[in-house]
Amino acid sequence: MDNNKTKNEPVGLFADKALKDEPINVENSMTAPTQPININKTSASHTTDVATSINTSSNYEAEDSTTRESKKTTIASGEALKLAVVGHTNTGKTSILRTLLRDVYFGEVKNEAATTRHVERAQLTDSQSGEVLVALYDTPGLEDASGLMDWLEDNTASRRDGIERLQQFLAADIAQGGDALSSNENYSQEAKVIRQLLASDMAVYVVDAREPVLGKYKDELTILSWAAIPVMPVFNFTDSQNANIDEWQTMLARRNLHISTRFDSVAFEFEDEMHLWQNLATMLTHSEMLEQLMQRRTEDWAQLYDEANIIIADFLLNVAAFVREISDDDDPMPVLQQMQEAVRQSERAMQHNLLNLYKFYDNAVAATPLELQAYQQDPFDPELLKSYGIRTTSGAAAGALLGLGIDAAALGTTLGLGAAIGGIAGGLLSNTSSIADRITGVKRLYIDPATLTLLATRAIDLLTALRHRGHAATDATQLLYKSDKDSNDLSGEDNNVTPWPTNKLPSELKKARGKPQWSSLSSGKAELAQSLRLDMAWSLSGKLQSHKRES
Repeated sequence: MDNNKTKNEPVGLFADKALKDEPINVENSMTAPTQPININKTSASHTTDVATSINTSSNYEAEDSTTRESKKTTIASGEALKLAVVGHTNTGKTSILRTLLRDVYFGEVKNEAATTRHVERAQLTDSQSGEVLVALYDTPGLEDASGLMDWLEDNTASRRDGIERLQQFLAADIAQGGDALSSNENYSQEAKVIRQLLASDMAVYVVDAREPVLGKYKDELTILSWAAIPVMPVFNFTDSQNANIDEWQTMLARRNLHISTRFDSVAFEFEDEMHLWQNLATMLTHSEMLEQLMQRRTEDWAQLYDEANIIIADFLLNVAAFVREISDDDDPMPVLQQMQEAVRQSERAMQHNLLNLYKFYDNAVAATPLELQAYQQDPFDPELLKSYGIRTTSGAAAGALLGLGIDAAALGTTLGLGAAIGGIAGGLLSNTSSIADRITGVKRLYIDPATLTLLATRAIDLLTALRHRGHAATDATQLLYKSDKDSNDLSGEDNNVTPWPTNKLPSELKKARGKPQWSSLSSGKAELAQSLRLDMAWSLSGKLQSHKRES
C-alpha cells in the first residue's frame, strides 16, 4: 500500500456502492518493514509496525470521485488480497490477527464485548522482497445483526439485490450514529463492518466454536452474503472441549458455505494456518499472492526452527565447556555458587533469545511460557531432576549425591573432595583430567551430564511450547499444547522425554568438556568463545532437530 496516496486506497468489488463522495481520512499510516513476519516490537507503547489504524467515523471510508473512474470489477492477478475479518463481538477476531501477524501488540484483546471499535489495517509482506501480499482488516464486532435484519426487511425492497439493500442502509441515519438516535436505532458499528466488507475482496467470518448455533449468527451470515464476495467461516477456540463444530458446519452447509477451516488463536498449529490460506486460495480466480504467501511463510517457519536449535545448541556447548579449577585447600562452596548462578543466567538469556525469536516479548500484553512454574524452577534443584525422570551417571536416584563421579582419566578413583562437593552442589562434578593435575593438587569442576540433559530437555520443551502457542494467549494458564487438558505444569515425568540418555551425551558436548576456551562462562570472552564453538553448534543443532518429542 502506498500511504502517500490516500486517494488511491485499494478498493474492493463493490466499494463504489458503499462509499460516499468525501475524502478518506487515514491516520497513523506507515510503511511496513521487510522483516519475515513484519513485526519489530520492544514495548507495548510502540506503534504496531504492520498496522495502519483507520478512523471509522462517519466520513472515514469515503473516496474521492476521481478514483471511481478507475475502479476495478474483480481482484486482478498480482494485486494484494484485501481480506476483511468479521464476526460477532468477542469471537476472537483480533486474537486471530495477533497470531497470524505474530504480533502481541496488534489491536486490543479483552474478555468483554465490543473491544474493537474501529477498523484497523495490517499487512503481510514477502520477507524477501517486501511486497505486500495480504492486507488484513480487523473490524468491530457485529452487535445486533438481528435488529439490523429487521430494519432491512422493513425498509428495503426484497426484489433489490443485496448490494443495493446494503447501500440503502449505509445511506440511512441509523448507519451514521450520533446522539440523536436511541440505542436501539444505532447501527453505526454494523455500518463500519459493511463498509469494509464491500471494500474488500473476501472475508473470513470468525466463529467462537464454543458458542451454540443461534439465530443472531444466522442473520449475520445472511447480511454478509449480500455483499457478494467470498466468505469463509474460521473456527476459533477449537481446542475447547465444548466446541460445537459439527452443529455449526450443518448450519453453514444450509447456507451454501461448504468451505471452512479451524484456526485456534491460543493453541496454535502452523498446519492450521496453511489450511486457512489454502482454503481461501480455492475461492479465488487469481490466487498467486496467497500461494506466494504460503511458500514464504513456510520457509520462514522452517528458518525460525533452525535458528532456535542453533541458539539451544550454542547454550549447551557454552555450559558444557564451563570449567573452574580449585586446589585441595580451596573452599569449594563459593566457586560452586558462582558456577550455578552463571549457568542460571546463561539459561535465562537463552530462553529470552527464543522468546524474542518467536516474537513473544517479556511484557504484560501476552503471557509467555516462562511464566509457568516449570520454567521458573531452579535447574539445580534435585527435585526438578527427579520430576524429569533424569538419573545421574552413577546410577543414583535423581538429585542424590551428584558430583561423586570421576572420569577414567583420573584413574577411576573417587577423591574426598569430590564426595564433599557431591553432597552439597547438585549438578556439578569434580574431575581431575590428568595425572599432572593430581600431582599439583588441581581439581576441575564442571556441569555434570544429568544437569546438561535437564537443561537440554527444558530448552526443547520451551521451543515446542513457543511453536504451539498463539500470540493471543493473554493468560499464563492458557494451554500450551493441544493434549494438555488438566495442567499447565510441564515438569511431569510423563510429559517430558530427554533427547538422550544421561550417560550418553552427544559427542559435541563431550568434546566441549575438554575445551574451556569455548565457554564465555570460563574465559569471559563471549565473542571469541562463540566463534570457537560455532561449528559444533551447527552439528549439535542437527541432533536436536532429529529428536522427536513423544506425545
